[in-house]
Amino acid sequence: MNLSTFRIFLIILGSVFTAGFLYLVLPPLSQNFDIIGAFLGGFVNPFSSAYALDIIFTWLVLAAWIIYDAKTKGIKNGWIALLLGVLPGVAVGAAYYIYLRAKHDRN
Repeated sequence: MNLSTFRIFLIILGSVFTAGFLYLVLPPLSQNFDIIGAFLGGFVNPFSSAYALDIIFTWLVLAAWIIYDAKTKGIKNGWIALLLGVLPGVAVGAAYYIYLRAKHDRN
């Protein structure tokens, strides 16, 4: 896979995840704007709790990598990936940072 195809693939994956996230989250959130309740909804049973905990720790690992990697390689705007990792999700934050890194490595 060449770099151009890889970058397009990252954009598509991030976009599809964002669309799915918005489709699933916006309707119930518009009826009851309870951010804390929405967050705690990920912990309603042991299975969802395990997935929610996995996502939280995945974001923490991603954050550690982005902070280290962006500083050592001089990659600008890595902080945007951290914000995208919170909303809409880690998949988008990771895809965005990998996109930035590939762009930086190309230059």
